[in-house]
This record gives sequence, structure tokens and C-alpha cells, in this order.
Amino acid sequence: MTAPFNNISGKISRGFDVEAARADFPILTRPVHGKPLVYLDSGASAQKPRAVLDIMNEFARTDYANVHRGVHYLSGAATDAYESARRTVQKFVGAAHEDEIVFTKGGTEAINLVSYSYLAPRIQPADEIVLSIMEHHSNIVPWHFLRERQGAVLKWVDVQGDGSLDIEALDAAITAKTKLVAITHMSNVLGTVTPLKDIVARAHAKGVPVLADGCQGAVHEIVDVQALDIDFYAVTGHKLYGPTGIGALYAKRAHLKGMRPFNGGGEMIREVAKDRITYADAPARFEAGTPPIIESVGLAAALDYMTGFDREAVAVHEHDLLAYARDRVRAFNWLKVIGDAPAKGAILSFEAEGMHAHDLATILDREGVAVRAGHHCAQPLMERFCTASTTRASFALYNTRADVDALIAGLAKARGILGNG
Repeated sequence: MTAPFNNISGKISRGFDVEAARADFPILTRPVHGKPLVYLDSGASAQKPRAVLDIMNEFARTDYANVHRGVHYLSGAATDAYESARRTVQKFVGAAHEDEIVFTKGGTEAINLVSYSYLAPRIQPADEIVLSIMEHHSNIVPWHFLRERQGAVLKWVDVQGDGSLDIEALDAAITAKTKLVAITHMSNVLGTVTPLKDIVARAHAKGVPVLADGCQGAVHEIVDVQALDIDFYAVTGHKLYGPTGIGALYAKRAHLKGMRPFNGGGEMIREVAKDRITYADAPARFEAGTPPIIESVGLAAALDYMTGFDREAVAVHEHDLLAYARDRVRAFNWLKVIGDAPAKGAILSFEAEGMHAHDLATILDREGVAVRAGHHCAQPLMERFCTASTTRASFALYNTRADVDALIAGLAKARGILGNG
């Protein structure tokens, strides 16, 4: 059956023009506190282009039904759109097979799925999980569950003073007791991009699988899971200019075949009787219940939107913004940047002398500048840098140097108010 939305993965070739891109995001035209909105919080959640908003609305109005279960036209159309979205994710991360893509509620659920379905049955007391100190809590707490419940040992790999990963320390941390390396692709606080290919090669040489938290990395880096040879890669839709409530786990076929179900319910079974049950093959085995159907269409549209640009040109634009911002803040001797790793992503985290991060973010908000303040769900990293919180500006394809100028003006104003400057 052919449906209007089963070809939503068709790529549109075009160059990158930031002003044209900004026009795709309706929210950027709204004022905040009487000032133009300067949105520098895309690391928490990116804004949505009109292409995503429109296709979700149109799908809901004209083609929505539950998937996989119905024989009527709308169910078939919705199923086609849902499975087409899976193929779009497959292409986006470079997976070999569409059944290696499991839809989840987001990156957090994707990592929890690996913890429960893959690793928990393999963990014995004193077995090890290797993590970096810069992990998001979503890539820490699921492993703490295994520490608390099954006696796993968490081994922490430090970062260097500039936020770079100590790859030799990571290599040394992998022992005969290691059952998994769980590592971020890009730090949500530092912007540090980890050398995933090298990490995977070193871990595999010792027979250890690798999971990457790609929730930030997939936004700014071109991902090819086959080239990386990575075992698991988690993404979330809302950072990829798509909707909330949907993400995906890439996992190698061989792993998925041996993993137990994560949730129980409809769709993830083959047969249910009073005294027995057989489970469906992946990915259905891990997608119990009615899935995020409208959100899957939105996610596919978001990935189409992203890949419609020259992504290398977008990366150059984002790095220009970061370099410009980094250069501008050098004038503030009361501001300390946290994380200056080479080739880092477009994230600027900093402490301001005499100013609490939340107070600083509040003043910036009154100037229309949206930033993030706090520990960014990365408390071990905050401890590493001897701070309780930072202020973070995270840049996206729709940001401009004028946005950076607004941030700098807001920081100067905050210093006058809070820092006796």
C-alpha cells in the first residue's frame, strides 16, 4: 500500500544559508520580554522547522491510525509511514539493516534498553563497566542500577584539563572483567568529541562491546555506525530538530537477536497462551504497545531537513560561531570557560566570577537570550572541574554571530548587576 507519507525520506539537495534556515523556524520570530529571541539552548532541545511541524499536523489530520494491526487503508498508510521513518533513521546513522533500528521514547530509554536487555543478563558481581567522567546521567544511572542490583563495578576514565578524553587511560581501564564501554560521542557540557572509531577498535581488540550516547554527537557529526563498527548507538529526536517522545537505538543484529524483551505488551509477541509465550523478532520485540506514530513521521521529516543541507557546511558555520563566541568572551577576565578540547562541538560552558549560574541565566533571559544553567545532568563532570554548575550556550544551525553579540551584551549587563563591574 502506498501512502502520502511513505516517501518522507527523499533528500533535498541545497547549500547552507543561515538566514534562509532561520526562516524555516517560526518560533525564532517571537519576542521574549520585549526582546528578539536568541535561542542558545539547543543542546537541551532544538527548535523545530516548519517542515516538521507541518508534516506532523498533516499526517494527524489525514493519515493517522494505529500501525501494524489493521487491514484498513489508514492503518496501512500509517504503517507505511512508520516503517519508512525507520528506514530514514537507518540511512541517517548508516546502519546496514532496518531491523537494527529500534524506536524508543528517546536516548534515555535507548540506553536503559541496552542495560536491561543486553547487559544485565551478562553481569556477574565484580564485572566492570567503563565510563568517562563526562557522561550525561542518562549514560550513568542505568549502569548504577547494575552496580546496585548485580554488583557491577563502574570504572571512571578522566578527562584532561581542556576536556579532552584520556584515550590511553580508557584503554588501560578495559580489562578481562570489562563487559561494556559506555561513552558519549559528544559531551553535552564540554562539547568534547570523542574518538569513537579508536575507542571501538581498542575495546573490540579486548573483546568488549561499546555503546555510544549519540544524543549530542548525531546532531553535529556525520554518523556511520558501520564504519565505526560500534555495537550500540543511541539518539533522541528532540535534539535533532524533531519532536519529543521519540528516539532510536541502533544495535547490531547479532546483539538484538540475543537480547530479552524490555517491556511487555502488544506487538512485541508472536504468540501468547495461558502457559507460554513466544516473542517477536527485533525490532518489534522491543517496541511494546502503540508506538509514537506521529512522532516517527516528525523525526523522519527532521532528519530529511538536516540531510537536505550540506552538513559539512553547517559544521563549518557552527564552529565559526563557537570560535567567534570563544574569542569574544576572552575580553571578560571574570569568566572562565570549561572545556577547550580541540575540534570540540559548538557548546560553550563557563563560570562567571561572583555570579551564580542561575542568576546569570535569569538576567540573560530578560535580554531575550535563552541559555542553560545548572549541572546539565553531568554531576561527576562538575565535580571533576570543582564546580556545582555552569552556564551553557549551545549553538545550532539557525544561530548567527548576531546571537553571539546578544549573548556578550547580556553577559556584560549581568556583570554590572551581579559582579560589581
